[in-house]
Amino acid sequence: MQCSSITFSRHALSQMFTRNIAVDEVVAVLGDGEAIETYPDDTPYPSCLLVGKPSNRILHVVAARNSVDALCIVITAYEPSPRLWQPDFKTRNK
Repeated sequence: MQCSSITFSRHALSQMFTRNIAVDEVVAVLGDGEAIETYPDDTPYPSCLLVGKPSNRILHVVAARNSVDALCIVITAYEPSPRLWQPDFKTRNK
């Protein structure tokens, strides 16, 4: 996800703190991660779910992007549960 700048929602910062996820890890997923789901109808901006492996652990990051100024807003970040995801952490279990 190409961003000119990044901001974090209060929820994202709270969840990152609780889950021991560093800002640098989230920034790495935004830069190098793969979009595995898109949410084009989210408001106020379309968002997506990204997966990446910074610091040798799998992370999911949900972020929205304002296409006018390329501002990325991090909504949340978490380590995906193997109970909910396939081993590649890209496909939800049915």
